[in-house]
Amino acid sequence: MIIDLELHRYRDQLIIKREGLQTFIKDKLRKKFIVLKPEEFVRQLLLEYFSDRKDYPFNLLQIEKMIDVNGVKKRFDMIVYDRNIQPFLLIECKSHKHPINQRVMDQISIYNFALKAPYLLVTNGIDSCCVKIDAINSTYAYMEKLPDFPQN
Repeated sequence: MIIDLELHRYRDQLIIKREGLQTFIKDKLRKKFIVLKPEEFVRQLLLEYFSDRKDYPFNLLQIEKMIDVNGVKKRFDMIVYDRNIQPFLLIECKSHKHPINQRVMDQISIYNFALKAPYLLVTNGIDSCCVKIDAINSTYAYMEKLPDFPQN
């Protein structure tokens, strides 16, 4: 099930600069300029989205952290923690040219073996897909919108 987060409406809020032949984008969370790649562009749009949503505390977001998945080092794109600093929403950002498909869902699911977030979000900036994980029954369900942030 595809969700439209309307990330395109945040394009004008991004800060982009050129230095020589290289283009950079300002990372609002890390407070520094990052080399602009299609995936980074989508990540920054999503950060603007979360910054705009007052129910998701911006200080509970983390970007590109290394994790260990069965002895293999992996790096996730973004995560939202709950107020107890437990994984809540694991996020995978792809280029707008990359379709949201089963392969991408498998990738984020592998990362989630280590993190155990109850929700997964994959986005390419145009289409997004969110699933709720039921770890007890080893099932998942597609969501029609992003989950509400837990209040406790």
